[in-house]
Amino acid sequence: MDCLEGMRLIASGSIDLVITDPPFAIDFKAKRSNYNRTSSRVLNGYNEIPKQHYYTFSYQWMKQVMRLLKPSGSMYVFSGWTNLKDVLNALDDVGFVTVNHIIWKYQFGVYTRRRYVTSHYHCLYVCKDDSKRRFYPFGRFDAKDRDANGRSLHYRDKEDVWTINREYWNGDAKTPTKLPYEIIAKMLMYSSLPGDLVLDPFMGSGQVAIVCKMLKRHFLGFEIAKDYCEFALRRLKTGSYRIKHGQPALP
Repeated sequence: MDCLEGMRLIASGSIDLVITDPPFAIDFKAKRSNYNRTSSRVLNGYNEIPKQHYYTFSYQWMKQVMRLLKPSGSMYVFSGWTNLKDVLNALDDVGFVTVNHIIWKYQFGVYTRRRYVTSHYHCLYVCKDDSKRRFYPFGRFDAKDRDANGRSLHYRDKEDVWTINREYWNGDAKTPTKLPYEIIAKMLMYSSLPGDLVLDPFMGSGQVAIVCKMLKRHFLGFEIAKDYCEFALRRLKTGSYRIKHGQPALP
């Protein structure tokens, strides 16, 4: 169902963490053959938001998230640069406290002729009450952990520019986009504990739910596109989410 309808059914103050990648309002062509995919294998149902309505759309779903989060809760919300101002304004107007502005740098963008290639997304890390916000600074590395060159893994992992590759889809069916396992796992390990309840209002392929399942978090979410919802449920039930060429290593 629509997340605005679904979130109204959830009790206030019941969610520990939100991780979500909403539509970007960029006239996204879901079946374009970018990103090394065959368009006929991309599932139908992607819902775009008209650019002129993006602030209102953002404000409405964020207001529900604010109600649902525990006082100690926080949220990671992804955005492209095009409508970033609407996301930032909506977050401020709803009353969220911005903790970090994270840049996710990925391995390629779409070829351009008259401007620079966009090869990053923004991710706003925000919370309801910063004095009560939970964060686990050693959720992935100890202070003494070093890489092969003697540099601090703990420090580098907590920098606000994350270089993480996009993941390629395996199999015949796929949704247009998905967040990488590594980026979701990183957020979960710094901002939640096993047993916490994580919400994704825009589930798409179910990737947030899947990583939650793998890391023993409870999950809840909504998806308006029937084909996407059924696809996510199949992935969860069959275990087809497992990485075919080796599970990403967690520290």
